[in-house]
Amino acid sequence: MKEFLKTLGLTEDNDGSSTGQQGMHNPDQHLESHSPVDGALIGRVSVTTPEQYAQIVGAATAAFADWRMVPAPQRGEIVRQYGQALRENKDALGRLVSYEMGKSLQEGWGEVQEMIDICDFAVGLSRQLYGFTMHSERVLHRMYEQYHPLGIVGIISAFNFPVAVWSWNAMLALVCGDVVIWKPSEKAPLCGVACQKIWAQVAANNKLSEGICSLINGDYTVGELMTKDGRVPLVSATGSTRMGKIVAQTVAGRLGKTLLELGGNNAIIITPSADMDLVLTGALFGAVGTCGQRCTSTRRLIIHESRYEEVRDKLAAAYGQLSIGDPLDEGNHVGPLIDTDSVNTYLKAIEGIKAEGGTMVVDGGRIDGLGSDCYVKPCIAEVATDSAMAQQETFAPILYLMKYSTLEEAIAIQNSVPQGLSSAIMTTNMRESERFLSAMGSDCGIANVNIGTSGAEIGGAFGGEKETGGGRESGSDSWKAYMRRQTNTINYSTELPLAQGITFDLQAI
Repeated sequence: MKEFLKTLGLTEDNDGSSTGQQGMHNPDQHLESHSPVDGALIGRVSVTTPEQYAQIVGAATAAFADWRMVPAPQRGEIVRQYGQALRENKDALGRLVSYEMGKSLQEGWGEVQEMIDICDFAVGLSRQLYGFTMHSERVLHRMYEQYHPLGIVGIISAFNFPVAVWSWNAMLALVCGDVVIWKPSEKAPLCGVACQKIWAQVAANNKLSEGICSLINGDYTVGELMTKDGRVPLVSATGSTRMGKIVAQTVAGRLGKTLLELGGNNAIIITPSADMDLVLTGALFGAVGTCGQRCTSTRRLIIHESRYEEVRDKLAAAYGQLSIGDPLDEGNHVGPLIDTDSVNTYLKAIEGIKAEGGTMVVDGGRIDGLGSDCYVKPCIAEVATDSAMAQQETFAPILYLMKYSTLEEAIAIQNSVPQGLSSAIMTTNMRESERFLSAMGSDCGIANVNIGTSGAEIGGAFGGEKETGGGRESGSDSWKAYMRRQTNTINYSTELPLAQGITFDLQAI
């Protein structure tokens, strides 16, 4: 463990790197990062004070004045260098993600690969920040739209993807000409410090201002400094729906912009024609990957009555083969939950399932003797289609099974929850797949056919509807969220005609 921390320049006391600004030490308050893998103290990170935050915003504001004037392809070159630095540190950073957050090592490496991929995407995007031209109704006039950077982009990220989601936002914002202030989750602060250290070296090599990309640390009160700050025109927040509603109301109160990625309660519909190999792989990884702590984790299987027993029994057998333990051991499939609070939430959810009459197909519970109190058993429960527990997002490896008889019924069940992030259908029937993807089908921001609900690629815009928040990050044209749109009209005639044929005769005055 110490070797990969040393590779990333991390020590037990990381005061100087917690803000991204030199001399911004706060010796009085610290976050302690304890690994859910073995309970050990990994390190301490200083908490950003309001005074330090004010200095950081001041530095970011000054940096924006210069950064926005750097040609976008040159900004892309800086992001390219950051991507290369991530390649060089992929093993160590992936191990830190796994150790501090608890996801499997393969998933930790995969998360860093997502960062690398988004850097590549952003580099190409830096030469494609296009606008539009349109014909004017007035003679000898030209109209077009263009995009300009917003300014400071505040990013609040969650523990489950402690580095990738920041990069989705930051790399696009940077090539757009914005500057970034990031508040990582207080449950995985060292991952943020490591990313900042890697960025700081790239910035120093290119003689860039530290204010272009900064880090603040602390609990929700530190995040509030950004959400209430009128100098931060956009706040991108990832987390629970409860948190997102608070952020949205606060930022809207000052007429700022938000980009929200919130809860998910994702389902796979399994049809009579489904390929069972695809079902088992997609459902199993979707339900237990990251110990059920992905916003895209599969939480519900909506199974046709003709395949129900088959799917239930084969899935239960597959759960029996899962290896649970230290996520840095590549032989294990499932690591721990993030902390004991999450364990207690998981245990209460199981009690709720039983109280409403659900049946446990695979029993859950805490697992002792694995190094910490954060390990639990992935479990499966049979519930009614109107189950109150299945309407909620429990951020843990609990999978609900329910039956349906018609596709219309299945889609209605799928769409009945408040969240609208990811969804999938397993079918070899083209009509079923097209119906699922149509306006009459899934109401989620992501709808897949013959793959699971998790594992999105960075090329497509990521996000969801309803209580998921409506935001879109990563690929496609999501870059527009980080810019302001401007319509321009140029008159190259010797007269000044008005739109809509309006006349304004000065000689009559």
